[in-house]
Amino acid sequence: MADGVVQARALLDAAARRLRAADVPDEALGEYVVPKPVLGIRREATMRSLGRVWRVGALLIGSSLQTGGRVWATGTITRVTDPGRAQFQSVSMETRRAYRAAAVRGRFDAGDTVNHGATPIDLDDSLLGGDGVLFVDGDLPMVRWSPTAATAVPLADYLADRVGLLVDPPAGATD
Repeated sequence: MADGVVQARALLDAAARRLRAADVPDEALGEYVVPKPVLGIRREATMRSLGRVWRVGALLIGSSLQTGGRVWATGTITRVTDPGRAQFQSVSMETRRAYRAAAVRGRFDAGDTVNHGATPIDLDDSLLGGDGVLFVDGDLPMVRWSPTAATAVPLADYLADRVGLLVDPPAGATD
């Protein structure tokens, strides 16, 4: 395994330990599931729980037994609230309502945040020269805000900044 990949793993593990030690609240990781019709009858979509994660900017870092030691690129974020009734004002509004309804059917706790549509990132040599959110350039692990972003920053600096904000938020940020 390349040095940059080993370094990325160590940095992500250290970030998870720091977040856990500081008792930073985590969020749910879910999968949006559209069930197959049964006897021709369509069933409502739901969200299936995949575990718990910390959202650290463009990355989701595993925080539970199911997700520990793993990382994802952030996808869509949904707050678990009453989805309300369909109003057909806009496609994006109805999409968000459908995600909220699926999260409620998935039995996530009210008020919880569910991250779904997240892309798993393999912490192996596929990071070398990769074009995703997390990649290794030479021997240096790097992160960008999105796979299409032109600029990237060293993972060590990124995690120091982002985890620092979660562990010790600025005054007034959590009120």
